[in-house]
Amino acid sequence: MTDLRLRTEPVAGETALEQWRHVHNVIVPPAALSLDEVRERAGRYRLENAYAGDVLVGCSTVRPPEGEDAVATVIARVLPAYRGRGYGAALYDNGLAHARVLGARAVETCVLAVNEDGLRFAGARGFVEVERYVLDGEAAEWVDLRLVSGGGRP
Repeated sequence: MTDLRLRTEPVAGETALEQWRHVHNVIVPPAALSLDEVRERAGRYRLENAYAGDVLVGCSTVRPPEGEDAVATVIARVLPAYRGRGYGAALYDNGLAHARVLGARAVETCVLAVNEDGLRFAGARGFVEVERYVLDGEAAEWVDLRLVSGGGRP
């Protein structure tokens, strides 16, 4: 995995935003975002891209802690062709570290229910399912998970 390099700063500029959008939309097509929506998210969340050499392999989102429980959301996404090589773990570890810096006392993630790789990945890091739901007017099922053990608990 020595060829993995993560952007350690939030994505900036049109090219990086478009790359983040591409990965997001491949992984979660029911929640595909426009470039304007990605720009708006970049103002609220930490968005990062991951590269193997110069090849885009994934992206991540860290939503800052909210509420009395200081719950942060960490989402790591890896394009299917690059899974199983440690890229997701590197993205997740980086996102978790950032959530800690922000003061997270609990961490959650959200996975599209049909993404079996994503659900296995989250489970292997100590996340457990807390809720399954379908948004009003939508067909896709989502799974919210919370980190309860292992995986770098905050």
